[in-house]
Amino acid sequence: MPTYDYECLHCGHAFEEFHSIKAPNPPCPECGRDVRRKIGTGAGLLFKGSGFYITDYRSESYKQASKAEKSGTSPASDKPKAEAKPTTKGSGPTTPAKTGTPS
Repeated sequence: MPTYDYECLHCGHAFEEFHSIKAPNPPCPECGRDVRRKIGTGAGLLFKGSGFYITDYRSESYKQASKAEKSGTSPASDKPKAEAKPTTKGSGPTTPAKTGTPS
């Protein structure tokens, strides 16, 4: 059963009432006159299951990586970096010679 918000038309008293959808509007508890149902904000819904986006419920590892990124460090920065190997001129990749007949 939902909770409804009401406001009295005469004295302006606002209150909540918990009752079924089919029940009539209750009278104002202050003056006993007619009330108006206010549009409520509704309830927060949480959908869980296999039919929703994976990004809706992030894993702990993702949350930790995101937190580290926001603070300016990354989880990979904790690991020591490999030293750069010096390269000599002309030691780049070579292209193999073409073999076979042109078509």
